[in-house]
Amino acid sequence: MKSRNHLCLLMAGMTVLLGMTLNTHAQSTIKIDAAQKGEVISPYIYGQFIEHLGRCIDGGIWAEMLADRKFYYDVDARESPWKTFGLDVKVVMDKDNPFCGEHSPKIVLEEDDFTGSITQRFLEFQKDRKYVGYLWLKCDGEIKDVRIMLDARFAGRIALFKMIRIPVKSGDYYRQEFEFEGPADAEGQLTITVEGTGSVTIGTVSLMPADNINGMRADTLKLLKELNSPIYRWPGGNFVSGYDWRDGVGERDRRPPRKNPAWRGVEHNDFGLDEFMAFCKELGTEPYIAVNTGAGEVDNALAELQYANGPADSEMGKLRVQNGHAEPYNVKFWGIGNEMYGDWQIGHMPVEQYAEKHNQFVDAFRKFDPNVKVIAVGAVGKWDEVIMRQCTDYMDLVSEHFYVQQRDNVIEHVALVPRAVKRIADAHRKYREDFPELQGKNIRIALDEWNYWYGEHVFGELGTRYFMKDGLGIAAGLHEYFRNSDIFEMANYAQTVNVIGCIKTNKTNAQFETTGLALKLYRNHFGVIPLKTEVPQPFDVAAALMENQQMLTLGIVNPTDKKVDFTLEIAGIRLSTLARKYEIANSDPMAHNDPGAEQKIDIVESAAVLHGGKFLDANTSGYITVAPMSITVLQILVLR
Repeated sequence: MKSRNHLCLLMAGMTVLLGMTLNTHAQSTIKIDAAQKGEVISPYIYGQFIEHLGRCIDGGIWAEMLADRKFYYDVDARESPWKTFGLDVKVVMDKDNPFCGEHSPKIVLEEDDFTGSITQRFLEFQKDRKYVGYLWLKCDGEIKDVRIMLDARFAGRIALFKMIRIPVKSGDYYRQEFEFEGPADAEGQLTITVEGTGSVTIGTVSLMPADNINGMRADTLKLLKELNSPIYRWPGGNFVSGYDWRDGVGERDRRPPRKNPAWRGVEHNDFGLDEFMAFCKELGTEPYIAVNTGAGEVDNALAELQYANGPADSEMGKLRVQNGHAEPYNVKFWGIGNEMYGDWQIGHMPVEQYAEKHNQFVDAFRKFDPNVKVIAVGAVGKWDEVIMRQCTDYMDLVSEHFYVQQRDNVIEHVALVPRAVKRIADAHRKYREDFPELQGKNIRIALDEWNYWYGEHVFGELGTRYFMKDGLGIAAGLHEYFRNSDIFEMANYAQTVNVIGCIKTNKTNAQFETTGLALKLYRNHFGVIPLKTEVPQPFDVAAALMENQQMLTLGIVNPTDKKVDFTLEIAGIRLSTLARKYEIANSDPMAHNDPGAEQKIDIVESAAVLHGGKFLDANTSGYITVAPMSITVLQILVLR
């Protein structure tokens, strides 16, 4: 009896196992009708957004290694990374003659041959990598020696690896540069030590890897170039509603540090309008600048436009020239505020008040530069109903935002993004039907913030990690933009680096998230003329011809845990059965990449064969197999 029961249990277990094996493969059909073409997909759908928040710019794009380099906080304050080093070191914060901001640290040496030091820890050095730095300082009294001491942790112990003597000069502040090579891949610290009698006031200190590109991280820029986004929105976000753009221009070391008006931390204003334009030039991308309509007024925003686009002999143009930029930037896209509908926003106001303020801004902007494209703050619902009526003649695009969280079920999780995109598209189609003010108009959507937003902050403030399931959702979201190419002009993934970003960094490395890989894949390999497609749920499919119509591209999102044989039914076109295949796949929906670790998920390129005949047309069919939990893009030659 026991043996028979054991046999029955074994057979039942084998049946379950066999069932699991059989269920790991599925079949479905994709229908493509090449005769039904949609409007050309705008390249701006692949836009990005960067904001002064967390480690998006500082610690992500910007290469500065030192925190609080302008001494916003008192040395030894709980929030300050700078600490005194040694016994009886006296540091006062000089408010009478600060180098920048409200105060500068002064190391006071009251006794002959006394030594005083301040230090910053938790730096990361790499073996044989070159570093460059400088400091501004002012020496008073009988100062005998100023030194930069560089230490690193070797075998659990801190040891000096470099000492740099700084010339002592009397009088006003002076700038002194220094450089060195990292001794190892190690954590370290920088210490400024002075000796003598009198005082040494430190203005600012800077330390960057020598391979920085105009102050930006080379590793981050490399990935951003691969991402190949055609447009970047900046500087916010909530940040912009408390930001004065003038704080971010002029001599970089003299720009004042400020408490971030919307988020945690300090904004040192090292990355301002001119740096943003250098960033855009380096990436070969287009700038989109949002202006402050919260705490800001028309005159200040107009001055910003004049600084960016005015001729060299204009008032603001002269300031731009003085700052080293003779030619106008000719920025085309300007956002008139950010999320003014939200009570979290600095300067939040009722929609009627914003509509009036928006129109004032746009009227001033267009009088100065008729070529600008202005983007109004939108939000589906009562807010939009006012904006789409009262601002119709004062906008070129209307902004919308959405963020979705997560679902435990992967299929439901992936569907969150395309569902949100469709909800906004449907709402705007209804506006066009219902509002007489929109008749004859073609005001399209700039969905200039969109993403998943959930999870722990692994990479600093709002630095959430993304998984394979999130990459699937972003790809499906792109498909929905393609299906609504007649109404979406722009979309800006929010944000780009670290902060809910598609690229993550630590202090020495940068890596693509799965979401970034999806954006990179479609931006670089997908077509622009969308075609009508049909596929059963839960799969998501999009098809598009390349601009020359000599190549069909097919995007397939498989959110299931099974391989799928997709039969392709093609109408209105003949295709080769040979294809290039680009795949992002991992059977674990929680798989992810991390900076500095082995890359688990990447875009894999290969040759593929669409089984089923010499070519595919309306009378033949073929099939392609895609992996579980995968994003697949096929490029297939069109036969004439």
